[in-house]
Amino acid sequence: MANRLAQSLSPYLLQHADNPVDWWEWGEDAFAEARRRDVPVFLSVGYAACHWCHVMAHESFEDDEVGRVLAEGFVAVKVDREERPDVDAVYMAATTALTGQGGWPMTCLLTPDGEPFFAGTYLPREHLLDLLANVTALWRDERDRVVASGAHIAARLREVTGPGERAALGPEVLDAAALRLRTQFDDARGGFGGAPKFPPSMVLEFLLRHHARTGSEDSLAMVRRTCEAMARGGMYDQLGGGFARYAVDADWVVPHFEKMLYDNALLLRVYAHLWRATGDPLARRVAEETADFLLRDLRTPAGAFASALDADTVVDGASREGLTYAWTPGQLVDVLGEPDGERAASLLSVTPAGTFEHGSSTLRLLEDPGDPVWWSDVRARLRAARDARPQPARDDKVVTAWNGLAVAALADAGVLLERPDLVEAATTAADHVLATHLVDGRLRRTSKDGVPSLAPAVLDDHGDLAEGLLALHQATGRARHLTEALAVLRDATERFVDGDGDVHDTAHDAPALFSRPAGRSDNAEPSGASALAGALLTAAALSGDTTLRTTAETALAACGAVAGSEPRFAGWALAVAEAAAAGPLQVAVVGSGPSAEALVRAARRSTSPGTVVVAGAPDTPGVPLLADRPFVDEGPAAYVCRGFVCDRPVTTVGDLEGLLVSRGS
Repeated sequence: MANRLAQSLSPYLLQHADNPVDWWEWGEDAFAEARRRDVPVFLSVGYAACHWCHVMAHESFEDDEVGRVLAEGFVAVKVDREERPDVDAVYMAATTALTGQGGWPMTCLLTPDGEPFFAGTYLPREHLLDLLANVTALWRDERDRVVASGAHIAARLREVTGPGERAALGPEVLDAAALRLRTQFDDARGGFGGAPKFPPSMVLEFLLRHHARTGSEDSLAMVRRTCEAMARGGMYDQLGGGFARYAVDADWVVPHFEKMLYDNALLLRVYAHLWRATGDPLARRVAEETADFLLRDLRTPAGAFASALDADTVVDGASREGLTYAWTPGQLVDVLGEPDGERAASLLSVTPAGTFEHGSSTLRLLEDPGDPVWWSDVRARLRAARDARPQPARDDKVVTAWNGLAVAALADAGVLLERPDLVEAATTAADHVLATHLVDGRLRRTSKDGVPSLAPAVLDDHGDLAEGLLALHQATGRARHLTEALAVLRDATERFVDGDGDVHDTAHDAPALFSRPAGRSDNAEPSGASALAGALLTAAALSGDTTLRTTAETALAACGAVAGSEPRFAGWALAVAEAAAAGPLQVAVVGSGPSAEALVRAARRSTSPGTVVVAGAPDTPGVPLLADRPFVDEGPAAYVCRGFVCDRPVTTVGDLEGLLVSRGS
């Protein structure tokens, strides 16, 4: 049996390389083989940090009988959803349509033309074998009915998953979205809805911007309550910083322990912006600790960022979820001694009964310790002891979109928190992605160990990378980051936007799927359309190119229907729409030295959505906002413009703050 996964760049596919299953990677070769053998395709989709993917792998894909049955009657295809989000999107749409729910691992059965006729998620071994036996019989005895069913499902999905209607996202929609979110807010616990509870990072960013534009105290209160609840609960790593994927309960106590790059990048930005808006010391601490987690635990040797830490820790060949992170009172005493151990157990809500499995507890910090020096020492000792435990595996693939989100977050946090090391890390990551993922002028989706995969970049890769480059441009004043962002956006608008202005997740020249995905929901990360809209809007403000803003508004309108009906699933689109409603507000600071730095700090403290800030020497080549901006009385000055209407330049922080308040209102 050929081991086709052994040379894959995907850590998830490599996890399956030694299965007794004759796996193929996604591609025309696999479907040609299915047509040659006249058998269905068995499609299995997951990702490296997925707990239930591991469970199904151990139960089924490491089983010889499952391998034999698949080899006899199917072509088995394994897909990393993070490497091929386009494949995942179209078959997840089928799974959701056929079963009413989705998730990973995802299991689909396809005709040799790629049309789905069965879809599901996790299947225990016996259920899987029963399914394969039934499908084998159906394929043998009722082939025409199976093929017709696949064709019907594919045709119906093509109808309902297209670009859809556009709807403007004006101020009235934004106000209504904030009110709708208020009705869904969990006052007692923070967040929205019940268990499982996911970090609503993009919704929180929208609410922060809505508060800044309208003064809505309700919006700010929802952000503060949710951010504090998440940061004090078990979903936040109280020892090492960073957030787990979600909480399995409504109280943020027990997480699903995988730690994803995109979650932490988005949340880092939210907490930094919350600190900017309120001065909340908890928000600043969490922002700094999350940034430190990214640099310490997810940064690759080349300076980019790995995708995730696994949910599970492997011990003696068995996967144990949360083993690295959970504690018993006795374990705390073993590390700290009796007095400190008992005190730490009380502080961190570690009880004899436990909040997790086997009498262990996740760590929560429900209130700040009274003695921060003592806590700093205890935290360091516990972290050192935890580091000596078996550790979860790391998914080392570098994803373009998620690195773009990390670059944006680190650049933003770096300038707000005055942490130059974060801006430097963001610059290194951006440089690596551009040097490695840009192949013959086209972006690739992923790389590993500096080798790009063949997977083409999708729309959110372009939008999120451009977002990061534009944040870097503002953080550093370097013209090249703006030039690079504009090139990425130009490629995106040429290849992902059709002649009718409809935005698609895959490029015109990408390999065709049975349906061309055009996602409009912001779920765990921004949709391609909202990511593109946000980057285009910022690029328009920084470059003065009004055609970019027009395209941004078209892309944003593509998300309007979802934003109007289900704002929880349109957080980034709503955040971008807030920037469109309030901006552009352009601030250019010319000069150097303490006076100029004070002006820059004042400009960056502005919470008005749609604000862009650039600093540098007058007429810096390649930086449009610095063109024709001379010194005032031979000294530093700040220029504040709203579109093409500019105020007189100012030279004091007080005058600048006054202009920002009047212009941002």
